[in-house]
Amino acid sequence: MNKLGRNDRLIRLGLLVIAFSAVSILAVITVFMFQQGTPIMFRYGLGKFLAGTNWYPSENSFGLLPMIVGSLYVTAGAMVIGVPFGLACAVVLTEFASKRVRSLIKPLIELLAGIPSVVYGFMGVVILVPFIRTSLGGPGLSVLAASIILGIMILPTVISISVDSLLALPPAYREGSLAMGATRWQTVKMVLLPAARSGIIASVILGMGRAIGETMAVIMVAGNAIDIPRSPLDPVRTLTSNIALEMGYAAGEHREALFATGVILFVIIMILNTIANLTSAGRRGAGR
Repeated sequence: MNKLGRNDRLIRLGLLVIAFSAVSILAVITVFMFQQGTPIMFRYGLGKFLAGTNWYPSENSFGLLPMIVGSLYVTAGAMVIGVPFGLACAVVLTEFASKRVRSLIKPLIELLAGIPSVVYGFMGVVILVPFIRTSLGGPGLSVLAASIILGIMILPTVISISVDSLLALPPAYREGSLAMGATRWQTVKMVLLPAARSGIIASVILGMGRAIGETMAVIMVAGNAIDIPRSPLDPVRTLTSNIALEMGYAAGEHREALFATGVILFVIIMILNTIANLTSAGRRGAGR
C-alpha cells in the first residue's frame, strides 16, 4: 500500500510538473508577444491600427482593418461551409450507418487532419481557383476559395468530435424516444443533438480556431490583396498571411507592427472563444 501510495504521489507530481510547464510556456509566449507588439500600438494609436485601411510599412502606415475584415470573412465562410457538412456527416455515421461502415469511414476522415495544409492549398490553386475564375468570374483567388479550402480542412475536427459526442450519449436516449413513437430523424433532431450540444459546440470552437489560425493554404488561394473585400469573389489578405508574408524581411517598426498583428489576432481568437463558451454555457443553463 505504501509503495502504491508513493507511486500515486509521483504520478500526480509528474502531471503537475507537465501542466505547470505547459502553462509557463504559454505565459512566456504571450508575454513576449505583447511586449513586442503593444508599444507600437500605443505609440501610433490603437484606433489607427484597428480602423486604418492603409498598410504601407515603408511609410509608417500600419492599418489592419482590411486584414481583420478578411480574417473574419474567411473564417465565417469556412464555418458556414464546414459546420453543416461536418455535423450532417457525424449524424449519418452515428445514427444511420452500420458499425462496420463507421469503423471504416471515421479513421479515413481523421486521416484528413494529417494532410499538410500546403497540399490543400496546392489543390485549391490547381482545381478550385480556375473553376471559380471560369464559372463565377473574378481572379479566382478570393474569399470564396479560401473559405471552401478552410471549410474542408475543419471537417475532420468537426466530424470526429461530433461523432464522439453523439456516441457518448446513453442508449436510453435513443431507445426512449423511439419507444414513444418518434422517428429516427425526430430522435436525432429533438433528443440527440440537444443532448450532445456541448460536444458539438466544442467541435465548432476548435474548427473555428483552426480556420482563423491557418496560414499556408490561405496564402496560396486568397489572393493576398490588402483591400476590404466587397464580395466573396474579391481577393483578401488575412492576419496570419500578413505575418507570414512579411516577417522574413521586416525590421524595426515594421517588425513591431507584425507582432502587433499577432496581438490583435490573439485578442480576436480569445473573444470568439469566449463568446462561444458563454453561448454554450447559457444554452446548457436554459436546458436545465
